[in-house]
Amino acid sequence: MSNSLYNYDDTIVALATPAGIGAIAVIRLSGADSFVILNKIFYSKQGNAIDITSKKANTIHFGVIKDKDIILDEVLISIFVAPHSYTGENTVEISCHGSIFIQQQILNLLVSNGARLANPGEFTLRAFLNNKLDLSQAEAVADLIASGSFAAHNIAIKQLKGGFSFEIKDLRDKLMGFAALIELELDFSEEDVEFANRTDLKDLVNEIINKATRLIKSFEAGNVIKNGIPVAIIGKPNAGKSTLLNVLLNEEKAIVSDIAGTTRDVIEDVINIHGISFRFIDTAGIREAKDKIEAIGIERTHQKISEAAILFYIFDANEMEEKELAGIINELQNKTISGQQKLILIGNKIDANNVVKDKFHNIPIIYISAKEKNNIEALTNALTDYINSKNIDLNTTIITNARHAEALHNTVMVLKKVLAGLDSNISGELVASDIRDALYFLGLISGEVTTNDLLQTIFSRFCIGK
Repeated sequence: MSNSLYNYDDTIVALATPAGIGAIAVIRLSGADSFVILNKIFYSKQGNAIDITSKKANTIHFGVIKDKDIILDEVLISIFVAPHSYTGENTVEISCHGSIFIQQQILNLLVSNGARLANPGEFTLRAFLNNKLDLSQAEAVADLIASGSFAAHNIAIKQLKGGFSFEIKDLRDKLMGFAALIELELDFSEEDVEFANRTDLKDLVNEIINKATRLIKSFEAGNVIKNGIPVAIIGKPNAGKSTLLNVLLNEEKAIVSDIAGTTRDVIEDVINIHGISFRFIDTAGIREAKDKIEAIGIERTHQKISEAAILFYIFDANEMEEKELAGIINELQNKTISGQQKLILIGNKIDANNVVKDKFHNIPIIYISAKEKNNIEALTNALTDYINSKNIDLNTTIITNARHAEALHNTVMVLKKVLAGLDSNISGELVASDIRDALYFLGLISGEVTTNDLLQTIFSRFCIGK
């Protein structure tokens, strides 16, 4: 890949901690001239110049950052010598006080002395280009930063450690071995020799198809774990949807009122239950809209219903009749929700002495009082049961990246062509061509095959400073 496209030979700098005021901030500098630039501005507290190039790798040094005669801050400097750094380059991390003014002054000083402000994800891009990480591991860095639950963190850590990369590399290496044998056959085509045993090749292709298919199936679970399992709270106006959301979140997120139609837009927030993130969505009540604004809210409700994995249908158990509820269930199941969505019925406004629930026969309902916070645990248990029913094994490789799923899908499609070709006894040249296509798609995952556009798309989604 062209280094000039990414200005790969220069030295980059960025704030590595979140923007804003804090106790400390960390500014990261990486590139061949990192130590040279730092030597221009870093001094001992007594004002003596400090030569960072003379210091041992992986050490921390105390001193001051000076702009000419002006001391900007007292700092700690961590130095990492290539290739033993995150990026594989000479790297410096400056821990300064968290004043926004100090951060900006140090950044400006580093730029004026030869550094360039980094682009989003450019530090991790350099780690990839310097073979510190493969592409799937680099993407796992972004997932790790964004992880909001134990499950999402666990998946990202496994990918960062290379579990997924190892599986893909193993499959690709085996396939490449057969590709080389078939290519060798083409060189001896006039002698009608067979170096690649077709039965063994079929077995390998079937093995790769089976493993790739399992990984593709894991994407559904991995994607919802990564982004939070969407749970839409639906029901008639004034059924208690907003009250339930507030109870689940343990905060007054939604406005609660006796006036029907108070919630006119979609309200979302995420909570963590037993290591899994659930994204709760409080929707506008489903009814005939009274005005244009409420109509927009109800339209968004139907959109969120279609996107949800779980639906909480909440109703006032005192006012609802069994026949009406049965009709609502039938309509939801036949017209509104798919067979893949889980419908959980919640009878609200039940106090300890209320026996109204006896009027609903053979309909599985969880009875609660959102206002009194009674039996809310039954809802969280229902969510846990949903996860358990999916048989998600966090100890296996789970993919969370749509790009990986697409590449695996294309790999399976091509390998099925290989199998069909072998059964039809097509020429080795055509078999070799299909295998090369499969190797290409597998290589896209690990980064053994890349394009500049692909790298720019992936790393542009990273935060600056990572």
